[in-house]
Amino acid sequence: MTTFIVDRIRTTVECFTEPLEDLGNAIPLDMVLVPSGSFEIGSPEDEPERDKYEGPQRTVALPSFFMGRYPITQAQWRAVAKLKQVDIELDPDPSNFKGDNRPVEQVSWGDAVEFCKRLHETTKRPYRLPSEAEWEYACRAGTTTPFAFGKMLTTEVANYDGSQTYNDGPEGEYRKETTPVDYFDVANAFGLCDMHGNVLEWCADHWHANYAGAPIDGSVWVTDNQAADRVIRGGSWFSFSRLCRSAIRFSDRPNIRSDKVGFRVSCLAPRTLQPPAS
Repeated sequence: MTTFIVDRIRTTVECFTEPLEDLGNAIPLDMVLVPSGSFEIGSPEDEPERDKYEGPQRTVALPSFFMGRYPITQAQWRAVAKLKQVDIELDPDPSNFKGDNRPVEQVSWGDAVEFCKRLHETTKRPYRLPSEAEWEYACRAGTTTPFAFGKMLTTEVANYDGSQTYNDGPEGEYRKETTPVDYFDVANAFGLCDMHGNVLEWCADHWHANYAGAPIDGSVWVTDNQAADRVIRGGSWFSFSRLCRSAIRFSDRPNIRSDKVGFRVSCLAPRTLQPPAS
């Protein structure tokens, strides 16, 4: 059991740490247990500056799973890039904004999948990219507001372009680069950090223009076209706050690489993966 700061209040969440070699003093790969539950995916029609792609809302029920406390960092990326290749080569140092504890970026969807495969082959844990429903459920952490922190966002708790406001929120800083994933020392109610801003995050799903026909069990939604665009979520250091909302959705080609896009990993939560008692 590990204690994190959540909304500036101390709480306890269940997690395990995946041992990775050569991290030195860099942040370890902490995997946080996201509890089972249900939620309304997408945004309500009265949410300010809502996008048409964010509906119709559907009730999704999910089993528990583990998700990375942070986006994958550059130190974590280098450690896994040294592991045995499964399908494709990985550049050990792809990022534009350098720093061991900054999120890795300039990685394609395929690069992120290869990372998960190498981690799976080494640890025998079923690492993968989260489904879009898992990502939004984890981001919301029981909230129904535009952000996990409430109706507005500030640059005191997230890295985004604060020059434009949202929902009567204040103007803020525009840092013009990524920040270390632990920079703000704040998490949502599930113990997850950096879900709003810093880097967009790849999901496993193919892009669909709305949620009509989407799975209601949190599973990955794919088509037969493996070259189709993939979902990315969460906003980035370059985004205005409205583009960092819990419900905001984007898509891009799976081979694109950008200094605005990274990822975090998820893992199923069978009984054998439950964190040990403290």
